[in-house]
Amino acid sequence: MAVQDLSASLGLHFGRVLVVGDVMLDRYWFGGTARISPEAPVPVVNVDRDDLRPGGAANVAVNAASLGARVTLLGVVGKDDQARLLQELTAKQGVATDFVVSDASPTITKLRIVSRNQQLLRLDFENSPLASDEQDKAELMDRYRRALPNMDTVILSDYGKGTLNMAAELIEAARAAGKPVLVDPKGTDYRRYAGATMITPNLSEFEAVAGRCADESDLVRKGIALRDDLDLGALLITRSEHGMTLLLPDRSPLHLPARAREVFDVTGAGDTVIATVGTALASGKDLVSACMLGNLAAGIVVGKFGTATVSAAELEYSLNIGEGCAASVLSEQELLMRVGSAKASGKRIVFTNGCFDILHVGHLRYLEAARRLGDVLIVAVNDDDSVSRLKGPSRPVNRCEDRMNLLAGMKCVDWVVRFAEDTPERLIRKVLPNVLVKGGDYAVEDIVGYDTVQSYGGKVVALDFHEGYSTTRVIEHASLLQDSHKMQAGSSLRQ
Repeated sequence: MAVQDLSASLGLHFGRVLVVGDVMLDRYWFGGTARISPEAPVPVVNVDRDDLRPGGAANVAVNAASLGARVTLLGVVGKDDQARLLQELTAKQGVATDFVVSDASPTITKLRIVSRNQQLLRLDFENSPLASDEQDKAELMDRYRRALPNMDTVILSDYGKGTLNMAAELIEAARAAGKPVLVDPKGTDYRRYAGATMITPNLSEFEAVAGRCADESDLVRKGIALRDDLDLGALLITRSEHGMTLLLPDRSPLHLPARAREVFDVTGAGDTVIATVGTALASGKDLVSACMLGNLAAGIVVGKFGTATVSAAELEYSLNIGEGCAASVLSEQELLMRVGSAKASGKRIVFTNGCFDILHVGHLRYLEAARRLGDVLIVAVNDDDSVSRLKGPSRPVNRCEDRMNLLAGMKCVDWVVRFAEDTPERLIRKVLPNVLVKGGDYAVEDIVGYDTVQSYGGKVVALDFHEGYSTTRVIEHASLLQDSHKMQAGSSLRQ
């Protein structure tokens, strides 16, 4: 069954998914570094952005919700502001939460400090194990049993923090209710996952349990043994750049090749896989189709920074459109869908921006040079109001639609999109290009978006300005010609 055959599955009515596990708050502090601290040999980070995201089982839940599932999330949090923030974040993304508020443990929070091309430090705030208090454990189990009859699929997201120490009871209750239950495992004691519909260890997790695999046939042999020993319905081993291997009873092993050739960040990729598989199963898809969609989703999400989600629209675009898209004028939503698919295919994204009021040879040379820096060139264009604010009330000379269509007609330009702000900073943070380009005599540090692109390891380039070409000079020359024609016309009339 080809991946393209699954395209119809994205017109489906997604079902109800129950996610249970270790919920966390992921926090990212982004900033530039320009000096070493005089107090200790460590870099000084000038924090200029604070980003909050649901983590752990909460990331699984928002991934499922972003694909259209109706999601309920169960977990243990503390009596603190972090719990409130986590609940607000998940609610904004369509997840219904039913948290047990514990007196014994704070909400697990992971703070990552990121600068330029790397994560400098991670600080963990936790007091494991969660759900160790008997009252918390009983309350969580009671809420689980109440929610179970109304669900189509159960996902257990185990981060080894204690919430799923009762995994065996949760699996037994799900199977008794006739609900498929998927587990993203942790640790080396897989006995507590016995009887699950499927578990999804990554290769290193699998080898920690089954032993090192000499080759693919060894992996299959050990995987089948583990599946049978635990009485699993299936075993899905995620293998990073080697894709995934699905082991089902009475079927040949299914090896799914990796869809991503360039990886920005693998954080939370396993969450995306199990969320996609669970959501597809809840919608009535078979396990093979669900795993193929999970593989495709993983290829998209590793092209994003940090814990992130994949939308149904991104999957649909990747399945139905794929490669070979013609240059075109896009809405922002359409652009982000194509960017996700292009990154999943290993494409190098180049981003530039400007007014492009009157196109000239200087623009052409600049855009051709920008396109040579990658595989796809995005040109973001200031809309008419922003051009007027930047250039004065007499500008633009050409309407935004006309400027965009002319750019899309250039062979070196792939996608054109408009933006309404004076700078493209917001759009850059959404696209996360591999290369950010600006033309002229800029210092790269002064280019709008420099800190953002540097924070995840992207490249910022200032291309040479082409002397003798500018929109202002073209307008001035046209004005001089017009004045000259008027003078000549006046002289002719006087004669």
